[in-house]
Amino acid sequence: MESLKPSAEVRLAVSHCFQTLSKSTDSKDIPAALQKLNSYLDEGPESPTTSVHRAEFRRTHFTRSLQFLVNNIQADWFHKLTATQRTELWDSLFLRGPPEQALLVLMEGIGLSSGLDHLVNITEKFLQSGRLTDLLWSYCLETAPSDSPQLRETLLGRIVALPDLTANRLHPNNKPLFLPQQYYPLLAAEMLTALDRTCQALKDGTDCSLTFMAQTLGKVCIQGHSTVVLAVLVPHLSMCTCSDMVWQRICWKLLENVPQRWMDSVLTGLVEAVRGPDALGRIIGNLVLTNKKAQFVITHKLLLLQYKYETQTLRVVLGYLAADRDRRPLLIQVLRSLSQAWANPSAVKHTPVEQQLYVSKALLLSVALLKDSELLELRSELLQCLLGGMQSHLDSSVLRIRRMGMVVGECLSSRMDISGTKLKFEVLIMGIEFAFTVLLLFYYCCAVKHFDQKHYINKISSSSSSNDTTTTRKFCKVFYSCSDDELTPYDMSGDQEISQASPPRYIRDCLESMLSLKAAEGLVRRNVFATKEISVQLTKVLLHMEDKYSIKSFVALRQSTMVAIVVTDCIPVTQYLTTEFYSLNYSLRQRLDILEVLALAAQELSKPTSNKSRPPITAVADLTPYPGDNPVHWRQIVEKRIQSKTKRLSKGATQTPAVASPNRYAPVAGHFFFPLLSNYDKPQVTFDLLGSDHLVLGRLIHTLGLFMHLAVNAPIAAQMGL
Repeated sequence: MESLKPSAEVRLAVSHCFQTLSKSTDSKDIPAALQKLNSYLDEGPESPTTSVHRAEFRRTHFTRSLQFLVNNIQADWFHKLTATQRTELWDSLFLRGPPEQALLVLMEGIGLSSGLDHLVNITEKFLQSGRLTDLLWSYCLETAPSDSPQLRETLLGRIVALPDLTANRLHPNNKPLFLPQQYYPLLAAEMLTALDRTCQALKDGTDCSLTFMAQTLGKVCIQGHSTVVLAVLVPHLSMCTCSDMVWQRICWKLLENVPQRWMDSVLTGLVEAVRGPDALGRIIGNLVLTNKKAQFVITHKLLLLQYKYETQTLRVVLGYLAADRDRRPLLIQVLRSLSQAWANPSAVKHTPVEQQLYVSKALLLSVALLKDSELLELRSELLQCLLGGMQSHLDSSVLRIRRMGMVVGECLSSRMDISGTKLKFEVLIMGIEFAFTVLLLFYYCCAVKHFDQKHYINKISSSSSSNDTTTTRKFCKVFYSCSDDELTPYDMSGDQEISQASPPRYIRDCLESMLSLKAAEGLVRRNVFATKEISVQLTKVLLHMEDKYSIKSFVALRQSTMVAIVVTDCIPVTQYLTTEFYSLNYSLRQRLDILEVLALAAQELSKPTSNKSRPPITAVADLTPYPGDNPVHWRQIVEKRIQSKTKRLSKGATQTPAVASPNRYAPVAGHFFFPLLSNYDKPQVTFDLLGSDHLVLGRLIHTLGLFMHLAVNAPIAAQMGL
C-alpha cells in the first residue's frame, strides 16, 4: 500500500484526536489524544514527529485544534483532567504554538460565555511568558505564515485593543495586567526585545522586516497611547543610537514603514518624548526629506496649526531642522512661514493670544539658529516682517499683544542689525504683563549667545514693581546661566485685581468694545430706539464673538444679550438669524446658538408683559416715621378685628385678577417658524442636516415644535401645522 502524503497523515491524525476527545469514555484516551496534538509542537531530535509534519500542523491544523479545545471547554472530559494535566497538555497548546494564531483564538474565546476564567488565565500566562515578543519577532524574520491584509488588520486590532476588549467582557473583574497602565508598557518592552533580536540578526547577516512592528507602533499611537509606549521606547532607542549605526538604521527603517495615516500620531508623540534635537535626529534621521507627511507635521502642524506644546518641543523641532546641512533649507522655509504668520494683521486680530505667544517663541528661536550668512540673505524679508508685524501688534487694543510686539521687535532688531543700531522700547512692565514679557525674553536669550543681556536686566529690574521683586531675582539668576529649565511659576496669590473701567452708557459703545458684555443686556432693554438702529449689526458681532478674555459667565451673558435684541427688534433680527442658520462658514456650535436664542426669545415674547409701575419718589422717603403715626399699623389692627367678628357663608376671589395683555409672539410667529423649515433638506458644502449633522437636525425639530406650541392660539397656527 502506498504511503500517504504528509498533509494527509497529519489531517487523519488530528481528526482521530478530535473523535477520541469527543466520544471516548476511557479516561486514559483523553490525555493520549492531547499528548498526540502536543507532539506536533515538540522541537528537537527527540520529537516523535518529523519537521515536515510539524510545519503542516502549524500551518493548517493549529488554529482548528485550538478552536476545538475552546468550544469543548465545558465538556466532561475537560473537567476530568487533573490540574497538572490541564497545565501540561491543554494550556501548553496555547503557549507553545504559533503566537499569532493562539492570540486570535484566545481573544475570540474570551468573547464567549463558557470557560471564561480559564481562558483569561491562559491569556495572562501568554503575556507573562513573552509570547508577544515571539509574535513580533516571527514577523520580523518573516517566518509567520503569509496572511491577508484583513487578517493582519484583525491581529493588529487584537494586540493594540486588548485592554479594551478584556474590559468590555470582564468589567470589574479585569486582571491588573490587562489594564492600560500595565499592558502598554509591557507591549513597549516586548517591542524593544524584538528590536534587540533584530539588531543582532542584522549583525549576523540575517535579513529582517520591520513592517509589522511599524504598523503596531502606528496603531498604538493613533489610538491615544503614544505617551505611555514612547516613554518606554524613546530612552532606550536614544541610548542605543548614540554609538551604534545598526540601531540608527533600525530606527530609520521602523519610522519609514509607519503607514501614512498614522505618521502624524507617531511623530507628535516622538517629538514630545525625546530630550533634545540630537536624539530626534538619531532616531528619525532625514525622514522629513523623504516623507511628505512627516515634513508637514514637523514644519507646519507642530509650529503653526497647534500651540499646545511646551517650549521644549519647539526647541527640539527647530534644533532638529538646524542640526543637519540637508535639513537647513527646511529651517529657512519654516522661518519664512513663521514670520508671515507673526506679521499677518488678520492673525494678530483673530487668533488667541496664547497661539501668538507660541508663534513668537518659535520665530525667535528659529532666528537664533540662523547662521550669519543665512541671516544676511534673509535680512530684507525679516526687516519687512519686522515692520509689518510691529505695526499690527502696536495697533492692537490688547496690552499683551502690544508687549509681545515690542519684545519680538527688540529681539529681531538685535539679531539682524549687524551695524550696531538696535530697536529699543521704553516699556513699563508691571504685574502679570511683567512675567509674560520676561518669559518671552528668557526663551530668546537662552538661544542667542551674543544677546545684550545687561541692557535687558537693567530694564527689567528698574521697571518691575515691588510685588515683582522675587520674579526679577529669579529671572536675573537664570538669565546668565541660559539653562534649558523653564522658569518656576511665582506665587500670585497676593496680587490685587485692577479696578475695572466704568460701564458704557450708550448701546453703540457696546458695539465698539464688547468687553462690556455684562452691561450690554441692560442697555439693550432700556434703549429700545437706539437698539433698533444697530440691532442686526450688534447680533452679528455677538454671534461671532469668542471668549478671548475668559469673561465670567461669557456664554450666558452673550446669549441673554442676543435674546434681548431679538425681543426688542424682533422681525429684522429674526430674519437675519434664520438666514444665517443655513449659511456657509458657520460651526455647529454657532448654529445651535442660533436655535437656542430664537427659542428663548419666542418664550419671552409669548409671556404676558408686566405693568408694574415704579414706586413714587417723595422728598421724605428717607425719614423714619414715628411708631404711633404709622397709618398702616392701625388699619391692619382694625381690619383684623372686623374679620374676627364677621361671619361669612362663602368667600369670593381674594386675589386681584390678572390684567390681560396682548401676545407679542403671535404676530411674528411665522418669522420664527417658516424660514427655519424651508431649507432643511438642501445640503450645503459644510452643513448637511440629513447627513452627518443629524445632531443639529434633532435640535431644529425640537425648536420648531416649541415654536408651534407657543403659537397654538395664534391665527397662523393652522398654516404652521400643514
